Amino acid sequence: MKRIINEITEAIINAANEVHQTLGPGLLESAYEACLAFEFAQRGLTFERQKELPLFYHEIKIDCAYRLDFLVENQVVVEIKTVTQLEAIHEAQLLSYLKLSGCKVGLLINFHSKLLKQGIRRMVNQLPE
Repeated sequence: MKRIINEITEAIINAANEVHQTLGPGLLESAYEACLAFEFAQRGLTFERQKELPLFYHEIKIDCAYRLDFLVENQVVVEIKTVTQLEAIHEAQLLSYLKLSGCKVGLLINFHSKLLKQGIRRMVNQLPE
């Protein structure tokens, strides 16, 4: 049965909180990514890590080497950062990934935040009807 998006995003945020509480801020993005993958698996979430995302221009498929950090339950894009603060460019990146993937919801998670809840942005792609 397909999980609803709010349940998925809640499970992702809980997993991220577990990682952040255990490791704290200050590590490389790759360390958080590996631990988050472990937590997703522990919670029974299906996910793809470093999922390639092509760009389609007219009828041409262009392999631009875009990679999603995670695609969870084939519905939610998760982009991980370890930056001093999230910037507009990070949000633009996630919105681009949502548009290219056709997903409606994405989470931008900054593990460098002292309190993780201050480093989480939930973004919605306004897909045409």
